[in-house]
Amino acid sequence: MKRRSDCPISNVLGHVGDKWSLLILRDMMFFEKKTYSELQNSDEKMATNILSSRLERLEKSGLITKQTDANDKRRKVYKLTQAGIDMLPILLEMIAWSSKYRPETNTYPEFYEAIQINRDRLIKDLSAELQASFT
Repeated sequence: MKRRSDCPISNVLGHVGDKWSLLILRDMMFFEKKTYSELQNSDEKMATNILSSRLERLEKSGLITKQTDANDKRRKVYKLTQAGIDMLPILLEMIAWSSKYRPETNTYPEFYEAIQINRDRLIKDLSAELQASFT
C-alpha cells in the first residue's frame, strides 16, 4: 500500500481508514464472524462489492488472512492475524468514546464498563481469546 506521509495516524488510516474495514474487524473480533456470508449479514448490510474490496484490502494490509475451509473446500474462512488482533485496543477506545459522548449508541455496555474498570486487563483477556480463536 502506497504511503502518503510518515504520519502514524495517516499510516493506520491507509489500512483501515473507512468505516467498512473497521466494521469487518469489529464483526470478526466481537461476533466471531469468519466467512463472507457471515460478514455479509451484518446489521449495516454492506454491499457485496464493498465487502469484497475491504476484505482484499485488509488481507493486503496483513490484518486478516483468507484460507480454504477445512470442511467445505468451496468456502473461504477469514482469520485475524496478530496485527489484526492488535487493533483491539483501538476498537475498544472507539466503543468507550462513543459510549461517553453518544450514550444512546452504547450497544456494548459490558465493554464500556470493563474498559472503565480495567482497560489493560480487558485487552489482555480479549486478545488471548482472539489468539486462541484465530490461530
